[in-house]
Amino acid sequence: MTDRTKNSRGIARGLTNYGDKAFSLYLRRSFASSMGYSREMLDRPIVGIVDTRSGFNNCHRHFPELIEAVKRGVLTSGALPVVFPTISLGEVFLNPTSLKFRNLMSIDTEEMIRAQPIDSVVLVGGCDKTVPAQLMGAVSAGIPAIQLVAGPMSTSRYRGERLGACTDCRRFWGRYRAGEVSDADIRQIEGRLATTPGTCAVMGTASTMAIVAEALGMMPAGSAAVPAVDAERLRIAEASGRIAAGLVGSDLTPAAIVTEKSVENALRMLLAIGGSTNGIIHLTAIAGRAGIRIDLDRLNILSDTTPVLLDLKPSGQHYMEDFDVAGGVPALMAELRDLLHLDCPTITGETLGERIAAAPAWVDRSVVRPRTDPIDPQGGLVALFGNLAPRGAILKRSAADPALFERTGRAVVFTSLEDLASRIDDPDLDVQPDDFLVLQNAGPTSASAMPEAGYLPIPSKLAKAGVKDMVRISDARMSGTAFGTIVLHVAPDAASGGPLGLVRDGDRIVLSVQKRRIELLVAEDELERRRAESRHRAETAERGYARFYQEQILQADQGCDFRILQHPDLASS
Repeated sequence: MTDRTKNSRGIARGLTNYGDKAFSLYLRRSFASSMGYSREMLDRPIVGIVDTRSGFNNCHRHFPELIEAVKRGVLTSGALPVVFPTISLGEVFLNPTSLKFRNLMSIDTEEMIRAQPIDSVVLVGGCDKTVPAQLMGAVSAGIPAIQLVAGPMSTSRYRGERLGACTDCRRFWGRYRAGEVSDADIRQIEGRLATTPGTCAVMGTASTMAIVAEALGMMPAGSAAVPAVDAERLRIAEASGRIAAGLVGSDLTPAAIVTEKSVENALRMLLAIGGSTNGIIHLTAIAGRAGIRIDLDRLNILSDTTPVLLDLKPSGQHYMEDFDVAGGVPALMAELRDLLHLDCPTITGETLGERIAAAPAWVDRSVVRPRTDPIDPQGGLVALFGNLAPRGAILKRSAADPALFERTGRAVVFTSLEDLASRIDDPDLDVQPDDFLVLQNAGPTSASAMPEAGYLPIPSKLAKAGVKDMVRISDARMSGTAFGTIVLHVAPDAASGGPLGLVRDGDRIVLSVQKRRIELLVAEDELERRRAESRHRAETAERGYARFYQEQILQADQGCDFRILQHPDLASS
């Protein structure tokens, strides 16, 4: 019987410990046989398929068909596909926010990959936090893996106008708040914003992370932008199954692909697409699992030399389905080839340079702009520093109003999300269009766990007067689908004692995008006095995951990962 345990792949991999390996294999085969597997199948290597479908995740409702296509690819390549579930994070269905559970999903992904007899794995995700969670877990788990994304939704129509959740949902909601759209109309729009499976059709976090995953080399070329309902999405799924089977026994693990060079490539793409501000948090966390630190000063250097080339909402006019037929990620990377590390390996075996060489000859230049005609000559994101954000803050300048980039404003402070909700539309609120709206206690260590609340609404009385944008500052996040002159991810956050929590109504704040500065114009001795009197609002959970989150969560500049999950090289520094 002992000879049967020598093969450590497939069903014999990572045997359950009963103190007798031969018995463990015998028992495992016996139970696997009860599922109808033949001995021939049980002798094959196993490709795990992570299934993240859920009744609370509309983006993933086409996953049964997608996973069947993956299984075809695995079977025709001589391996055994085995589907298993993990946590699924449906962005709009989670309280207080999906980011709080991203790390939990990464733990689930990592541990199930490691604990079960899997030789390689296909990570099937899509909705905002699922892809970063899967990549984080896969980098830490250390076996070959390939990412397969849901694909974007197809656009819909309302009275002849093209709609794609969720930049358009915010646009219409702003008009509704301003009294320009009726109750009846907003109900009709609500029913037309998202009409197919898949992720948001604009450059939200899901689209951003799909492109980042492809730029890292973790997906097949051209697969990020293919719509969820397109037959090509199923062919990509089948190909992903074949690739995963071919990776069995390979050293091409995620940690071999996620390197300093590939992370810099992904940063370049994040900047060139006008990507979600969430992308910098997630990429920092993914890189951190591989022992790579993302320096926000380096981000600024890259941003100054990386143009925005993708004309896609909210920074432009088009949608993800347009990006797909325009040439997709390979076409965009071809425009940036001299800025990229072309020798980086990819999950399909070729280098990034070889992928770019095979990019489509025809490109729709109304969607993917040439370097000579960019949307913006500089990258979509910029990091700001100063006494208000000693460890940095992020501004998505590609979706902001440049007229507000060099300003000094009076602070109008909201001390919590509850305070914001109760006063933002008060007709007696002391606020002017040139003021800076400041939200405190919405960062990663707060009770609200850094929700996408940084898109503070324009106060109702200003919105009705025609004000479309204001400077807004917080330690929260915002959706990649949002737009406006919004300073986010202020680190350290207010709840941990950061200086953002010391801002008071009437304080003067200087914003200078040109100088990369965000400064609170208050004397240091006054700040010290406020600091001595302040009470932090850190989460005080009593038990369970919330307690673990409270004890382990890191700041935004560290990717909001858990301290205990980071690569040892970073955790010890």
